[in-house]
Amino acid sequence: MQTFSIRELRERSGDLSREAEEGRLSLVTRHGQPLFVSVPFTEDVLQAGVHTALAISLFRTGDLTPGRAAKLARMTLPEFLKFASERGIDVVDYDPTELEQELAEFDTKPRNA
Repeated sequence: MQTFSIRELRERSGDLSREAEEGRLSLVTRHGQPLFVSVPFTEDVLQAGVHTALAISLFRTGDLTPGRAAKLARMTLPEFLKFASERGIDVVDYDPTELEQELAEFDTKPRNA
């Protein structure tokens, strides 16, 4: 997420516009403190609302955990994960070696007959 100070916006308004055109959030600060978040106007904003679009965007970039994103979107965790998944967003982010280890454990566990 790009950060702009309120003072920088005079010279960098084009940068803020480009960030929005590319679907990215931007944070605007005053005296180093968050003032507002610029949320791109997307189909998600139209269909699901600002809270949900913001939650999806922050979850996609890894800035919010699934639980916090669900809370921001005003959804239960299962509802949010389903919503994100339907938009092609990975809801499980395994490190490849961690995934291999877990899959290997399935192969070595005894099966009850």
